[in-house]
Amino acid sequence: MKTVIFVPTYNEAPNLERLVGEIRRFSPSSEILIVDDESPDGTGEIADRLASRDASVHVIHRSPPRGRGLAGRDGYLAALDRGADVVLEMDADFSHDPELLPRFWEEIERGADMVLGSRFVREGSDVDRGIVRRTITILANTYIRWVLGVPVGDCNSGYRCFRRETLEAISPATLTSEGPSIVQEVLFRAHRQGAKMVEIPLTFVDRREGDSKLGFGLLLEGYFMILRLKLRALRGGKS
Repeated sequence: MKTVIFVPTYNEAPNLERLVGEIRRFSPSSEILIVDDESPDGTGEIADRLASRDASVHVIHRSPPRGRGLAGRDGYLAALDRGADVVLEMDADFSHDPELLPRFWEEIERGADMVLGSRFVREGSDVDRGIVRRTITILANTYIRWVLGVPVGDCNSGYRCFRRETLEAISPATLTSEGPSIVQEVLFRAHRQGAKMVEIPLTFVDRREGDSKLGFGLLLEGYFMILRLKLRALRGGKS
């Protein structure tokens, strides 16, 4: 089983080298694909240096326009082009613990089509956040489940993996989200394709280094995108 782990990056210079080391520790046979959005802090140069030392690390330098969704789409396609049997995506800021990687592979081998790291299953948690942010997260997940009908607890999880067939079925080249709403767009498409989804417990920890890219404007844009996905589906579109 060939596994490709892809990591979209923008200004992750303080985290990237340590992250690659931790991925190597917990999943030594996986290929690592870094998709960098022309980070001005030198993340791309660090990625190139890591690739020069490790033949299983690969780097894509994206040209503008930047965007989490655009980087995600390119990462999916590149991982499939590399012949991946399983594709996993994760953030570079250590909110997604590399120690969980073997659990993802185990669930895929047990028959899951898509595996998500989830804060909202038994033993999962959302730490280092105040009551306001936790409440917003819970309400957002309730809203997404209600509108899209997806049968998972953590609809915002970007720590997830897919069987090749599942990822191909959602037609990643046709994804339309330019920003973080790609997380929900992919989830919705996979659900509509009948993918068997499994959630494993994730302890989500806020980043220690670097700055968050998810501001209020992107959050609001994402909530409107949820409605557009549903309306498009009702009209007979892919999502």
